[in-house]
Amino acid sequence: MPPLPPGPSPSSSPAPPRQGLVVVQPVRRKHCAACRRGPLSLLVLEEGRPRCLDCADLGHLVFLPRGDTALTRRSREESTLSAVVVRFDRRRGRYERQGVLVEEVALSRAEERCLADAEARRRRRARDARRRAAEDVRFTEAFAAEIRRLFPGCPAERARAVAAHASARGSGRVGRSAAGRALSEGAVVCAVRASVRHLDTPYDRLLMDKVARPEARRRTANAVESVLRTWRNEEAGTPRAA
Repeated sequence: MPPLPPGPSPSSSPAPPRQGLVVVQPVRRKHCAACRRGPLSLLVLEEGRPRCLDCADLGHLVFLPRGDTALTRRSREESTLSAVVVRFDRRRGRYERQGVLVEEVALSRAEERCLADAEARRRRRARDARRRAAEDVRFTEAFAAEIRRLFPGCPAERARAVAAHASARGSGRVGRSAAGRALSEGAVVCAVRASVRHLDTPYDRLLMDKVARPEARRRTANAVESVLRTWRNEEAGTPRAA
């Protein structure tokens, strides 16, 4: 196939870039210069003149739209003959890739390879999910144990609830921060203080009453610290003997 013209034509869009075989989706109505069929949805430029795919000996190829990188790459690997499909974007002033033309049997083989990979990825995701779930359980238990160490008076069930809330994956809460993952004292205390503020004081009601957050925190600060002092007392969470 002759090379594409290197420069723009005064009566048409600029010539497509040279990148192997190139097929164009025309922005204007075009007819084949050889067989006169048209308008063409895809064409090849030969010596500056449009040719339909049949006249360019590419009519047996099938179109694969862009979007699936792995399928595109494998289809071109499997196909003896292939072509890049481009369309001129008037707003950007350049040709944009739309997909590729490949042999139908090559596309079928590429789809089979991708399906096999998809199953392997599904199994890997399942294994990763189980591993992450086990890691989350261990971390939540460690976080709860650290809460109990710092606040021995905190009931065990409450410590587990605080730990689970603070360390929920994807939550962005303090337990998922670097300090929280390291079980730093500051991060653990921050999680406990937040729990007390929301559950053991009228903080949330104040926010609903449109009290500014800094002011709501100021009003509930003494109540929060009172609970924390109680929980720091080792005997506070110890059940009394009957």
